[in-house]
This record gives sequence, C-alpha cells and structure tokens, in this order.
Amino acid sequence: MGDTPSVTPYWRLWISDGLSNLADGVLKVAVPLIAAGLTRSPTLIAGLGVAFTLPWLVCALPAGALVDRLDRKRAMLVANAIRGALLIVLLGAPSIWALYAVALCVGVTETIYDTSAQSIVPQLVGRDQLPRANGRLYAVELMANEFAGPPLAGLLVGLATMAAFGAPIALWAASVAVLATLPGRYRVERSEPSTIRADIAEGLRFLWRHPVLRTFTVSVGLFNLATSAAFTMLVLYAVAPKGPMGLSEQAYGVLLTGTAVGSLVGSVLAERIERALGRSRALWISYLVGAVTIATPTVTTDPVAVGIALFTSGVGVMVTNIVMVSLRQRLTPDHLLGRLNSAHRLVGWGTKPLGAALGGVLADLLGLRPVFAVVALLPLLALPGLIRLAGDTPDSVDRI
Repeated sequence: MGDTPSVTPYWRLWISDGLSNLADGVLKVAVPLIAAGLTRSPTLIAGLGVAFTLPWLVCALPAGALVDRLDRKRAMLVANAIRGALLIVLLGAPSIWALYAVALCVGVTETIYDTSAQSIVPQLVGRDQLPRANGRLYAVELMANEFAGPPLAGLLVGLATMAAFGAPIALWAASVAVLATLPGRYRVERSEPSTIRADIAEGLRFLWRHPVLRTFTVSVGLFNLATSAAFTMLVLYAVAPKGPMGLSEQAYGVLLTGTAVGSLVGSVLAERIERALGRSRALWISYLVGAVTIATPTVTTDPVAVGIALFTSGVGVMVTNIVMVSLRQRLTPDHLLGRLNSAHRLVGWGTKPLGAALGGVLADLLGLRPVFAVVALLPLLALPGLIRLAGDTPDSVDRI
C-alpha cells in the first residue's frame, strides 16, 4: 500500500468529515452541560442521550435502504444542511424540552449522514486500502468528536449558550462547503427495481446469515449498551455539585479527551497490532480492554486514574472498530453496504438509547457509583463469540 489511501477525493471526504464530527462533538457535550443547568434529574439528563440515539432504533433500516438508492455524497450534504438549520431554531431561549426536540431531530439526520459516510469509503479507495483509509477517517472523527469537541464545548458553554450552538452551525456549513467540491457521482447502479421493504429485508438476511458479521453486530450492541449507560451518568458523576469527582465543566471536557487521545493512538497502532497479534487475537483482546475499563469510576474518583482508563479504553475501541469496519466493507457487496451498515447500527447503535435509559434507572436505584461496575459486565457476554472466531474454522477472521 502506498503512503496515501487515495488522491484528492478521499482527503476532501476526510476534511469534511472532520469538520462535521467537530460539530457533533461540541453539540453532544454542550447539550447535557446546558441541561444540567436546567435540571438535576438523572432521568431527564439520561433522556437527552436517549433522544440523540433513539433514531438509530427507529430510522436505521430505512436510512440504509435510502443510502443504497441515493447518491451518497448528496445524502451527506442534505443531512448536514438540515442539522445546521435545526440548530438555528434553538438559538432563542432553550428549555429542556427544546433540547429534547433538537437532539431527536439531529439524531434522525445523523442516521443518513453516518451511514452514507461509511458506505462511500469503498467507492473512493481500493479494498486493500480500507484499513488505512478507515484508520485515518476514524482518527479525524474521534480527534474532532472527542478530543477537540468536549473541551471546546465546555469553553463555549462557559461563555454563552449562543456560542455553544453557533459553533456547530458554522462547522456543519464548512463541512458542506468542502464536501460539495468532491467530484463524481456516488450512487450504486441497481439491476432491477425493488421496494424499500424488500431492500431492508435483503440487508437483514445477509447480515443474519453471515456468522462473522452477525458476531460483530451483537458484540458492538452489547458494548454500546454499556458505554452509553456509563457515559450518560458520567456527567453527573463528574460535574454535579455533589458528584463524587466534583469537576468543573471545563475540567470535565478535558477529562473526556482521554478517550480521544487513546483513540488516536489506537488508530495509528491498529495495523501494527493486527500484524503482531493476528487479526482475530487483536480483535478480541482490544474488545476486552475496552470493556473492563468501563468499571473504573466505581473503584476510584481520581480524575487522573479515570482519565488513564478512558485513554486505555480509547485504544481498545479504536483497534476493534478498525478491524471490524474494514472486514465488514470487504465482506459486503457495494450495493448492500448501506443496508449492512444500517442493519449493524440498528443493533450496534440502537442499543445506545436503551443504555442511556438503563443508566438513569440504575442511578436512581443504586446511586451513581455502582452503575459503572454493573454495566461493565454486559460486553463480556459477547467475548466468547469473538474468541471463537479466532479458532480454526471456516469463519476465522484471519482467513478473510
């Protein structure tokens, strides 16, 4: 493989996606911080996490079918334009219910954008270049979403609500401007007409019948169920006046950069780790590392220790994601990729609102601290399936 995964088209996508994810990173940290000033109810705070992610349960499958029918670049342009326009509505006097409405609407358009962004990559680079292309794309996404976004959100919320909402609007507009320069059409030709319902059913059948892809989907679903519950409650655990950690909004934003730094390191090292351990072993070990670190806030309130855990988790999650996504793109025909990505995310990301709700319920029942230890057990249920893929079977991921 050469030094670059493609020429200019890939890097235009890379820049546009980075700007878009920086907007996401600011918004998704700013909204709960603003909400924490409007209510101290764990259930209402957790509900915002539900609103942001519920569309992955409701809209993921139709979004995948649309992405396989539409020009994927145009779908991304329209989705970001709508997200910016929706946020403009919130520039007035935000209430907790207005935050809910915008979070839900932004989540709906995100299903289209993210499914299109992941599906367009194999149209820009060769399949042998996918690991590096995905690694670089994940790196900029997480650098923007989790490294730059959270501290910027904390700073902007400290300045003014208007600034916290104005920044994502400007960033989405810049993302649209860059992506609009991407040349070419990115619509997959169809051999025969079909209905949306038939398209969805075809994608689900392909996923269900493929043992490797099915295992990946279940694993990610359980992992995101746990991390959504944990991170939804982390804001109260860390920032609330009587929270165990007692951090400021700005310090909380800095704390979250631990995940981003770890993810960046993981994106750089993923290929080397895969070569050193083998694809299968790298997959289940990185998944295990990401899972066990979820429980850290239960055993310590030290911000440094929690930050190190977030860093370690970021490395593990990034290696897992790069291996899984690159394999999914290799194993899936182009005309099914949108539907496969959306079917995977229906389970993998659709568990996020369930996790957010679960975190709120567990916090009300048990208190904040035990939540992290309880939910850390969930991803371990998928570990045997990932380890089995490393065995000498026809479905071993090292043979793909």
